[in-house]
Amino acid sequence: MTARKIILDCDPGHDDAIAMLMAYAHPAIDLLGVTIVAGNQTLKKTVHNGLNVAQLLDMDIKLYPGMPQPLVRQQVVAGNVHGKTGLDGPVFEELKRQPEGKNGVQFIIDTLMASDGDITLVPTGPLTNIATAMRMEPLIIPKIKEIVLMGGAYGTGNFTPSAEFNIYADPEAAYVVFKSGAPIVMMGLDLTNQTVCTPDVIERMEGIGNKAGKLFGDLMRFTLKTQFEEFGLEAGPIHDATTIGYLIDPTLFDMQDMFVEVDINRGPCYGRTVCDELNVLKQTPNAKVGKKINRDGFFDLVADCIKTYK
Repeated sequence: MTARKIILDCDPGHDDAIAMLMAYAHPAIDLLGVTIVAGNQTLKKTVHNGLNVAQLLDMDIKLYPGMPQPLVRQQVVAGNVHGKTGLDGPVFEELKRQPEGKNGVQFIIDTLMASDGDITLVPTGPLTNIATAMRMEPLIIPKIKEIVLMGGAYGTGNFTPSAEFNIYADPEAAYVVFKSGAPIVMMGLDLTNQTVCTPDVIERMEGIGNKAGKLFGDLMRFTLKTQFEEFGLEAGPIHDATTIGYLIDPTLFDMQDMFVEVDINRGPCYGRTVCDELNVLKQTPNAKVGKKINRDGFFDLVADCIKTYK
């Protein structure tokens, strides 16, 4: 089987770090590069976090800093969940790796334009980099094989009652992406909250006995506390890693074609992904929306990826 070529666009982030770990490790994925966006924390911090993860796991991959702020709205961060650094919990050695000089948006444009239309974009943070690339060079849009993103919800949000954090952090960027016509797969909270990483899962991954397993444990033990305090959840879901899980084994997921629109009105639903689950609008669907995940199968995939590291 030919490996799926992807660009991972993220804002590390505990669950972004696990998405990085999986995308680099699994033979079904050909990770062409990692672009970084401001989101869970400021761009300076998310770039630093991405480099720390790549250095710890000896990833031979380039990281490209992208957009430092949303297109229109004032910047928000998720320090309540991810801490002051955006990746609180693990302790990293002195950082020696450097990011690339090319901007992440330009890397996305250049890579897609030089491609045969076989590259999938995998955004696990705000969609600022993707939307900016689309506006800078619209010719990339028909070159995108698929956009598999983590964001949104057809139910309730987690940053406001209406909106999930990644979309709320830059609703206008999400509006551009969902209106673009590119094929979209949306992993929203309704699905990702099913991946709660309970202590038994953490112990399983740590028991693999390598540095990737330890990193997983350090990451997810931190979120045990914050997810309970903020949302009353039993443990921290691994939201972003569901995108990589889907690319590796889509049979683990129940999806539904829906028409999705992003609310950019500055009211109580600002940043909501309005998903026409019942097809009341009779619009052509523009996204496959995740509804259920085989949790056991998903964590088997995570374990398989962790085992590839030394």
